[in-house]
Amino acid sequence: MNILEAIRSRRSVRNYDGRDLSPAMRAALNDAIINSSDPFGGKVTVRLKDFSMADGFRPGTYGMINGARAFFLLYYADDDAAALSAGFRFEQTVLRAQSLGLGTCWIAGTFRGTDFDRDAALPDGSRLRAVCPVGHAVSESFKGRIARMALGSDRRKPFDKMFFCDDFGHSVPADNRFHEALGMMRLAPSSRNSQPWRALVRGNTVHFYCMRKGKFSVLDCGIGLCHFYLTERFYGHDGSFERDDSAPAAPDGSEYLISYKA
Repeated sequence: MNILEAIRSRRSVRNYDGRDLSPAMRAALNDAIINSSDPFGGKVTVRLKDFSMADGFRPGTYGMINGARAFFLLYYADDDAAALSAGFRFEQTVLRAQSLGLGTCWIAGTFRGTDFDRDAALPDGSRLRAVCPVGHAVSESFKGRIARMALGSDRRKPFDKMFFCDDFGHSVPADNRFHEALGMMRLAPSSRNSQPWRALVRGNTVHFYCMRKGKFSVLDCGIGLCHFYLTERFYGHDGSFERDDSAPAAPDGSEYLISYKA
């Protein structure tokens, strides 16, 4: 499974069969954590940890998840650079899990007072902000299907409502170099399927904007930017992210985030 196949096939999985991860899978996931990278320089920690209901595990409010034993724990500092880095880095690990045939589900929220954040020695300023079960999926339950419909998980905004070329009144043509990478960005998961990312292509540069719809919108943009960047790399394209003081003014309701220059 190449990276585009992983992006296209991944779905949020809420039901697991309770089997432990094999040593080989665990090693591959830990390697993905160690080797993940990002261009934003935020303070991020990712851990893979097992929890057992038999030991009195208190998950707290973490969604409709059944049968999961292993969880990724995502910690990051309280600033936009850290949120971008967290989304960008951790999505690489999620996609690695997908390529191994494992299910995952991003869950962001408040975990204080739960067993997710016990015994956590972390850098100053970082705290647990998201968890993600990982394991062998089983068929989706009726409750899971209801949750998916309620969250709009299978619905995506039209491409030409999020991505523009030259100005915010024209869509990105299909033969544009960035069309495929933006299409993969469109498939990124986001909190409550909010899809807060917007982009404007001008020549060899893509300017990215964020429509803040909640406290995890910048994290969501980091996930989307990961999809964009990995697709660029898949096709052998070179480019880098950087702030551009001359970026066009943000469209209504959004703010400038970062630019990618080919």
